[in-house]
Amino acid sequence: MKNRSLSLAAVLVLAASTAAAQTYRSEEHSFTVTRVVSGLSHPWALAFLPDGRMLITEREGRLRLAKDGQLDPQPVAGLPQVTPHGQGGLMDVVLHPNYMQNNLIYWSYSARGNDGVGTEVARGKLVGNRVEGAEVIFRQSPKGSSGRHFGSRLVFDRAGFLYIALGDRGEQDRAQKPDDHAGSVIRLHDDGKVPKDNPFVGKAGWKPDKYTLGNRNQQGAALHPATGVLWTHEHGPQGGDEVNVIRAGTNYGWPVITYGVNYGIGTKIGEGTAKAGMAQPVHKWVPSIAPSGMAFYTGDRFPRWKGDLFVGSLKDQMLVRLKLEGEKVVKEERMLRGVMGRIRDVRTGPDGFLYVVTDAPIGIVAKLEPAN
Repeated sequence: MKNRSLSLAAVLVLAASTAAAQTYRSEEHSFTVTRVVSGLSHPWALAFLPDGRMLITEREGRLRLAKDGQLDPQPVAGLPQVTPHGQGGLMDVVLHPNYMQNNLIYWSYSARGNDGVGTEVARGKLVGNRVEGAEVIFRQSPKGSSGRHFGSRLVFDRAGFLYIALGDRGEQDRAQKPDDHAGSVIRLHDDGKVPKDNPFVGKAGWKPDKYTLGNRNQQGAALHPATGVLWTHEHGPQGGDEVNVIRAGTNYGWPVITYGVNYGIGTKIGEGTAKAGMAQPVHKWVPSIAPSGMAFYTGDRFPRWKGDLFVGSLKDQMLVRLKLEGEKVVKEERMLRGVMGRIRDVRTGPDGFLYVVTDAPIGIVAKLEPAN
């Protein structure tokens, strides 16, 4: 009840500020925040369809459609069974790069198997208000009993490869295991087949679809607009949230190295903060902000934000802007603290506005617009 009250309070604050067209000032731009879609239950991700509709996932297992601010009361039909479990449920949703030709959408979700619950990815054709021909193209293996750290973001690169950013499922040692999907980035063809040039293909004892290892719980992923390289962020333990540039075959260190400590007791995890052969983050948060959702701003509405990286924060209920020079973060700005509640997803819209999704029993989609 306390969390619901806090979420309702955040919605009421935003409603009041929207009605009054309240202006928020960042270091580079002044902007307003407008509710676009209301009435969502723990929304997790947002995707934009070419016809102006939005696809929005709800963690409980519903895929929703919205048009012109109106939420279709009927969820999209035809999805495989989703198993909501702890932090898991229906999570990310993305369009195939050739959606205009094939109408394919992809979504990640938690599902039950013989060895527990784990992340799966499916695809199907969106026809009206239903998915036709849904097929599962990835199943995490092994699964597990924990309700934590499912990941999971989906990103297509410019060559059409699909990346799946996963978590360690709350069992930290799994992130270093070569025969375990947990705690890694997965790279696949759009039909789920394994690319022949994946870094561990043909290597004894390794899952061939693994692209990285040593990642804790990745809930943000996006392609750099200039380089086309995948960036992700991940939750650390108590401290040590990270932003990483993803490269084939790289070990990102968890739990051997980390800038975080054990919850509650503050004791050391692993061997320290650095080790030969393990990558360092390009940015870290100590203490943690609990990041979720990530987007490079690529629109024209906020010209001085162009190329900046935006990250949602669950714990501190804010939007973070990272100014970049190449692969170096040169400035961090924190905005909207306590205004909207827990920000779960961030996207640049096709209209050039910046969109955010709030994770709450009464969740919303909102957009940032220039004040003038």
